[in-house]
Amino acid sequence: MKGPDDEAPVLSAYRRGDWQPSLDTAPLPGATRARLALVPHIVAHSDRRWWDGIRADLPPLSGRRELVLSALELFRHGTVTIGGIGPQSADAFRAALWESAGLPGPLVERWGAMLYEGAARRETVAPDDALALVALPGNTFTCLDSVLEQAERSACVWVRPSRREPLSAARLLAALLAVGWPPARLGLYPTEQHTLHGLLKLTDRHVVYGGSGLAASVRDSPALALHGPGRGCALVPPGTGAGFAGAAGAAGAAGAADPLDRVDPLDRVDSVDDMVAWLLPLIAADSGRFCSNVRTVVCVDHDPEPLAKALAAALDALHPGPAPDPADPRWPLTAFRDPAEADRAAASVRDRLRPGDHLLTREPTVVTGTGVGTRTGGDVYVRPQLALLRGDPAAPSHPLIGHEVPFPFAAVLGATADAARALADEALFVYRPPATPGGAP
Repeated sequence: MKGPDDEAPVLSAYRRGDWQPSLDTAPLPGATRARLALVPHIVAHSDRRWWDGIRADLPPLSGRRELVLSALELFRHGTVTIGGIGPQSADAFRAALWESAGLPGPLVERWGAMLYEGAARRETVAPDDALALVALPGNTFTCLDSVLEQAERSACVWVRPSRREPLSAARLLAALLAVGWPPARLGLYPTEQHTLHGLLKLTDRHVVYGGSGLAASVRDSPALALHGPGRGCALVPPGTGAGFAGAAGAAGAAGAADPLDRVDPLDRVDSVDDMVAWLLPLIAADSGRFCSNVRTVVCVDHDPEPLAKALAAALDALHPGPAPDPADPRWPLTAFRDPAEADRAAASVRDRLRPGDHLLTREPTVVTGTGVGTRTGGDVYVRPQLALLRGDPAAPSHPLIGHEVPFPFAAVLGATADAARALADEALFVYRPPATPGGAP
């Protein structure tokens, strides 16, 4: 007798130029009972030999940029056919991401636009003969930009999607195929976590996204571009007038400017409201899911408490729902399809608090939405959190500094100028206030 899962769709892998089923599957999040076909290492190993056998006979692929942009138009607005799922419209894609990954509609639209804009601006490069691997995260599909970059640059690209959210990667491959990308030059390889290391050995160039644990485990690959934690940091000096016109940048890079070298002690102190207006989108945009989101706010040589309290109140005012489109599309929150995951994410902040620290956000942390459009049983959210950290401003050290979670969170602390420089050196993304209130950082 067939069980209910026997009738559930199974998202196929894409191998050897075709959508392929698998005896190995894993459940997708959400209530649809959909499953994901997994590719064992021995199969991927055989596919590498297949690729080596056919690569020399493939005709050159020209017009890659035009194909990419056409595919992104389909990805965002069209209907594509995905193995195991069938035809999928843009509305169906949006609904599927809400159901399985809790991504609200405005985020899906924003991230799709970001993909298109990034591809249109990217500098073109001459393709080489490499077989590339892109291992994607589950927090945002904007990292599909790396898939497109490698598709333009490489002879073939294999995509290892996140098991938490493989739908966007499958849709992008389907869109590329629909506009005429050669099937043999693409692959979709969902795998178990331990199989990633085998894929690294099978491919020539690798782009890997992941947290600190994954970053440490794959760091020794010589052809690896690793995108790990961003540890986004915002520096708030005592004066932020015209002498401190700021821009986001990578800290610690060769030749990088001192993040505080343009502070003029005679400049006026911007109002707390101006600082909150500047910081709020850096913390809360994109549901706090980007590695570039600010996680640490450093008040340089001044008391952090006034700013921390005002920023906590602003974060408390951000409400989820009604789902799947929030009332304020500028700051949508994502829903957690696994309530236990929501509890763990929220607890990861509380458990790292030390004596003297204060969690200043007052709204309940884990909430269930029950408005119009919510699923049966409600949608689970983790609301934004902000912690005020207390410690030695000359030598700040705390487990919540740079702590990354899949919801808006920031730790606010005070630090001396030298300590702030040290914190900035540990961050991949460093932000400074704009020259004028409301200006670009």
